[in-house]
Amino acid sequence: MKVMKKLLGVAGLLIVVGGIGFWARPVSYYNEANYLREFLSGTESRSVEVGGYRVHYLAEGPADGQPIVLVHGLAGTAEEWHNLTSWLVKAGFHVYLPDLPGFGRSEQPAEFSYSVHDQAVVVVGFLDALGLKQVDLGGSSMGGWIAQLVAARHPERVRRLMLFDAVGLYEKPDWDTRFFTPATPAEVDQLMALLMPHPQKIPVFIARDIVRDANRNAWVIHRAVDAMLTGQDATDNMLPQLKMPVLLVWGAQDRIAPLTLGARIHQLVPQSELDVFANCGHLAQMQCTAQIGPKVVEFVKR
Repeated sequence: MKVMKKLLGVAGLLIVVGGIGFWARPVSYYNEANYLREFLSGTESRSVEVGGYRVHYLAEGPADGQPIVLVHGLAGTAEEWHNLTSWLVKAGFHVYLPDLPGFGRSEQPAEFSYSVHDQAVVVVGFLDALGLKQVDLGGSSMGGWIAQLVAARHPERVRRLMLFDAVGLYEKPDWDTRFFTPATPAEVDQLMALLMPHPQKIPVFIARDIVRDANRNAWVIHRAVDAMLTGQDATDNMLPQLKMPVLLVWGAQDRIAPLTLGARIHQLVPQSELDVFANCGHLAQMQCTAQIGPKVVEFVKR
């Protein structure tokens, strides 16, 4: 009985400590839960050196499957593709999910520009480092812009191109880019409203930790946004030159990259197909995967 009481006491203490830790740093707990899920599911978590920088990536699926590389968006990580990856893995593809420099578990070099141009160079270097001669390439938001640059400059490396609510055309945003580095819980709510239709209210203690995490990485976000706003890497003139099949996946209620942007890309790429999904916003591939997954699998299996 004494041993049992001691064990219960220790368990109770751990629960209290864990609760305090979660209350203080919920974002870290959420991340660690994701990493544990990846480990238990057999997802490979590795790093490779690209251009002198350490780039972390996830890999999942049969080793002999057609390779697919998916590039996350601004302030995102490889984990944003989890829902869609499960569809592709079940269909027999081998999926690679890099964390771009500055994001996720990759290195955050102080001297890196974080421009889409230099991130595209890293993506090509990532393909080289892993010996991937040709892949199906996809990207979301800023990652879609990066994917466009790779496909335009190295068309022999891209079998099929998938753009998910992608930016890249020369167009100034009509929303406040500062929301990507929210400074208050209220700005976190405003960011969520930009990213998705009808977002759930985030508890204040979680919003405060999101602000803390955003402030820690704000310099990377600012550098990336400043480079994009110059328009120097805009893809308007590159897109008509693409020859590979292109799939455009768009959330009908996207407020960051509105559907008009997807329609313009569709016009510039004659062989592209544009699929629009109702009640979905900028994070369509994460939140509307049940509708999007079958379409993406059908596209890459052609």
